[in-house]
Amino acid sequence: MSGEVRVVLYCRAPEEGPGPLEAAFHRINEELAGVPGLLRSELLRSRLDGEDGSFAVLSYWKDADSFRDWEQGPAHRAQTSPLRPYQDRGSGRHYGIYEVLAAQ
Repeated sequence: MSGEVRVVLYCRAPEEGPGPLEAAFHRINEELAGVPGLLRSELLRSRLDGEDGSFAVLSYWKDADSFRDWEQGPAHRAQTSPLRPYQDRGSGRHYGIYEVLAAQ
């Protein structure tokens, strides 16, 4: 067991297309550069039929404590606010936190 965690944030592109969501992702990554424990993040687009506007942000963290420290810190809300309008809250949870149990 590595202790690493992955955080998934489910998003939906606005009516005008994915451009604003992509711009928000890049803005946030500039803000998060150097956050202790954050290894990297990716913007993913669903390729399933009927999910054209579905996206996910996948972030890789050294461990759950690093993520929790950042999430509970004073900068978290301001740093992530550009993506807040695109969170997909229509299908239940809009995020998930997963511990890596195995990898190849």
